[in-house]
Amino acid sequence: MTTFVDRVELHVAAGNGGHGCASVHREKFKPLGGPDGGNGGRGGDVTLVVDQSVTTLLDYHHSPHRKATNGQPGAGDHRSGKDGQDLILPVPDGTVVLDKQGNVLADLVGEGTTYIAGQGGRGGLGNAALASARRKAPGFALLGVPGESTDIVLELKTVADVALVGYPSAGKSSLISVLSAAKPKIADYPFTTLVPNLGVVTAGATVYTIADVPGLIPGASQGKGLGLEFLRHVERCSVLVHVLDTATLESDRDPVSDLDIIEEELKQYGGLDDRPRIVVLNKIDIPDGQDLADMIRPDLEARGYQVFEVSAVARTGLKELSFALAGIVAEARAAKPKEEATRIVIRPKAVDDAGFTVTFDETNEVYRVRGEKPERWIRQTDFNNDEAVGYLADRLNRLGVEDALVKAGARSGDGVAIGPEENAVVFDWEPTMMAGAEMLGRRGEDHRLEAPRPAAQRRRDRDAERDEAEQEFKEFGPF
Repeated sequence: MTTFVDRVELHVAAGNGGHGCASVHREKFKPLGGPDGGNGGRGGDVTLVVDQSVTTLLDYHHSPHRKATNGQPGAGDHRSGKDGQDLILPVPDGTVVLDKQGNVLADLVGEGTTYIAGQGGRGGLGNAALASARRKAPGFALLGVPGESTDIVLELKTVADVALVGYPSAGKSSLISVLSAAKPKIADYPFTTLVPNLGVVTAGATVYTIADVPGLIPGASQGKGLGLEFLRHVERCSVLVHVLDTATLESDRDPVSDLDIIEEELKQYGGLDDRPRIVVLNKIDIPDGQDLADMIRPDLEARGYQVFEVSAVARTGLKELSFALAGIVAEARAAKPKEEATRIVIRPKAVDDAGFTVTFDETNEVYRVRGEKPERWIRQTDFNNDEAVGYLADRLNRLGVEDALVKAGARSGDGVAIGPEENAVVFDWEPTMMAGAEMLGRRGEDHRLEAPRPAAQRRRDRDAERDEAEQEFKEFGPF
């Protein structure tokens, strides 16, 4: 069964915000207690956190769907809903977060580094929070905002100082087993190593990590063998070590051609040209291996490589190799810029930034309004409540949406869509001539959205008849 996974597709969903509550305080001898609806709770976030104790993405391979809890709805008597619980997902050090298109969203390196993969939805306001001097008893509340749902890709790039690369069965696993306390699988057949192995090496005062990358073959950068799956694990290394087999039994191979082929694959993969290289001639304990090492060493040194002759079985040449690697790692660490404390950067919006755009969609023949506030307000509105719809119209008018529609050429009756094309609210636009609480009738209703109610029309007719009778009395006196 697979125990190492370094690439998974994760489906995350943050929690939805709880709905606000529309309630009126009820108490004996207090018929007009006022609104007391509480706010809804915030939905939980989905957060990725680097945890040094996690070394694989196996858990997310088996269960790729993760969802945070929703916020609870508000209640009467000013009781706010409980916030949803954040979902913390531990990931290995060196995890890269990408979207479905392959764009890098975050590079998580270092214990405790976090990334919010899904933002929880905002809780809706209750009618107590919506009350104002002009709207004393709102008959509606705002709905909770749905949490973010998205698909992300997690890729693990091993955080190691040294990477051992080479052909299958070149002796990389044996070498890492004698240089460190790692115990990888070792056998006399190709592709014994199916996953990267990590080991810790101590050389004097320097402690560094070494990675054994599964064997590369020609065409690895295009996906042949296991190379493409694990070449990403050498990207973060400070030094590359070519492990060459000087005792190979294959007649069509020799250490120099192996080196050239691996270098070509690394070049095709890209991004590794600036890494220092060291060549290790392994298996010199075999007589033929020592003879071949003596033959090719001058050629390799002429190319500028630092060459070491070692034997993982006889444990010869290992001390010199480990201290040489320690020196290169120490230089690479010293050359890195010092990490500065994270600074909080505040980027205020421009004072003339309206926060939304109005464009004409010729395909659908609608004026499309896009912006964080209008789209959120649309999701928070209960369209079954006329007063809530009227409140939305007031907010859009105060934000300047109607003025922007007029400037864009919109006329009464034109279609207006708020939100993205696949999930927009579309309506026929009627300019608002008056807005505010003075337009409101009974709780939960708005006169701008419907014809006058029959009962209200009868009252107006009676008032008109009474006014007319009073006027006649003043002019002609009693009959």
